[in-house]
Amino acid sequence: MPSNYETFWTHQRYAVIGDSRKSTFPRLTYNGLKANGKTPYAVDPGAERIENDPAYPSLDSLPQPVEAAVLEVPKEESATWVKHVADAGINARHGSCAVMYLQGGYHSIHKWINKLIGKY
Repeated sequence: MPSNYETFWTHQRYAVIGDSRKSTFPRLTYNGLKANGKTPYAVDPGAERIENDPAYPSLDSLPQPVEAAVLEVPKEESATWVKHVADAGINARHGSCAVMYLQGGYHSIHKWINKLIGKY
């Protein structure tokens, strides 16, 4: 039976939230979603484009509703973004590496370890 973390990745439209003014935008997550046939929207108040796609400054500015959000923001911004996501009624998960669900390779080590300790 798939875990809640695994079923989170079955949605179609995601907001990938970062702030490139303070940290590198989560391109591995963004590109991993695209590679898996999903529609990610870059939410980054510090950029106009991410990977040649438009970036949006807020959840309210997205061109269509999303079903889930991945937050990879600086620690001091986490509470604010969690509130924005909750207010928008968007599904979110925390406490695990998004990339281990989206890409293979060495990220599979994260997957193996998390399965072993019951956090997958």
